[in-house]
This record gives sequence, C-alpha cells and structure tokens, in this order.
Amino acid sequence: MSAVVKAACVQVSAGTELQPNLDVAGDLVRRARDAGAEFITLPENVGWIVQGRAKTMARVKTEAEHPGIPFFADLARETGAWILAGTLGVLQDDQRVANRSYLFNPQGQAVSHYDKIHMFDVDLKDGESYRESATFRPGERAVVAATPWGGVGMTICYDVRFPYLHRALAKAGASIITAPAAFTVPTGRAHWHTLLRARAIETGCFVVAPAQTGTHDEGRQTYGHSLIIAPWGEVLADAGEGVGVITADLDMARVEEARRMVPALNHDRDFVVVRDGF
Repeated sequence: MSAVVKAACVQVSAGTELQPNLDVAGDLVRRARDAGAEFITLPENVGWIVQGRAKTMARVKTEAEHPGIPFFADLARETGAWILAGTLGVLQDDQRVANRSYLFNPQGQAVSHYDKIHMFDVDLKDGESYRESATFRPGERAVVAATPWGGVGMTICYDVRFPYLHRALAKAGASIITAPAAFTVPTGRAHWHTLLRARAIETGCFVVAPAQTGTHDEGRQTYGHSLIIAPWGEVLADAGEGVGVITADLDMARVEEARRMVPALNHDRDFVVVRDGF
C-alpha cells in the first residue's frame, strides 16, 4: 500500500453539451497529471448540467452507449492515473437516471461505481427549487473501492449531509472519501466547508471533494471551492471559484494517527430514544 498519494480535484463549469465539457475536463486532467497527481477526481455532472427532466432525458444514455465512459477509460490509460469520473447520468430500465460515479484504474478499467443514494429535493428561501427524485433513481448500496493507497469510500454531493453513510464507509475500510458535487451557492456559502470538515473529522478519513463552479443552464449557479481535507479536519487545498486544478499530498499514516488520538469509530453504543413531555 502506498504511504503517500498526490490527489487532485478538477474544478469545471459544465455547460449543456457533453463533448465540449469532456474536452475541458480532459485538458484539466492532463494538467493535474503533469503536476504529479496519481488520483484525479472530477465533479458531479461532469458531462453536462441542464435544468429539468425533459432536457436530461434528451441527453442521457445507457451505460453501454454512454460516450463519457470510454472517454474517461482512455484518459486513465493515457495518463496512467486513477480517475474518479465525477458523475455521469446513466439511463436505467425504468426510464429514470442513475447519477453514477465511476472509478477507473490506470489500465482504463472501471473498477467500481456508485449511484447517489440521497436525492436533493429541496426548496430554498430565495426561490430555488430542486427535485432530483423526479428524474433520478436513488442508489441502494454504499461502496468502498480498493486502491493502492487504501479504501476509497464513494459519495456524491447531497450525501455529505448524512453522517451515517460516511461512518459506514469508514468502518468498511475507507481511508479516503470522495464527494464530487455541484453545490448551490446559498447552501455552499452556508455549509460546504463545515460539512466536509465534519465528515473528515468524524471518520478520520481524507475527504476529496471536486466541485462545479460558475453559472450554468437557466442561470443555475454552483459554489466551487473544491476541497481536499485531512483526517484531523485541516483544509489542505481550496480551489476558490475559478475553473482549474488543486492538488495535495495525502499521507495515509495520518488516517491511523487521527483515529488513534480519537478512536470514536470504536465507541458506538446502542441506545433508545425517549420522548418526554410530548
């Protein structure tokens, strides 16, 4: 197992069409590899961002037909890096869409994938409204993928608000948790850094969170600030608001160090909830 791995977050501002977005992503992945990154991650919806079910269904492909999958497979072979291909929309048999994150090894094999479990169905006070469940089918399995530097627990965006998922991933062997995202600006400003730092601290994992940034279809805005966070909660790199790449060295010894200092993963207890006075 490698003691140290250089990880990268690629931060993009996806438009509505697949190929131009892939071209930009590919150039940034190569830039990350030139900077020495061995584990390169991309954001949620790296293929395209569109608003509404009709636009999504007009673009989505089955896994067998999706051009993004061989694109990232070829890119992994070309660069010799492990690549987390953010998420791609994959059409399912029930005519809903899996928001699916793929992990490719340097041989271009998709060694693991994870479908977003928690659907972003919210109404924000500024009038923004989202109903992911109208188009997307929630996943039903948590995933830890084996890599040369340890287990990688895979999550996506809104999953960050569910600590039990991250705890389960850590207990199942994750030392790194990935969180590709397209966070809104209001929720990003309020919660993004706090939530991701909390997930790192609670689990004693590195958190690698590549994010979308800028203005997208129909004026939707995303927060940016891709983050790489250490197991003790320190922010090792923050991409700010621009398109680009950040990197950080992940010293895997820090995982055991953090868990040894505060071994909370070993301290679970059963309990009952009592409602007094209701």
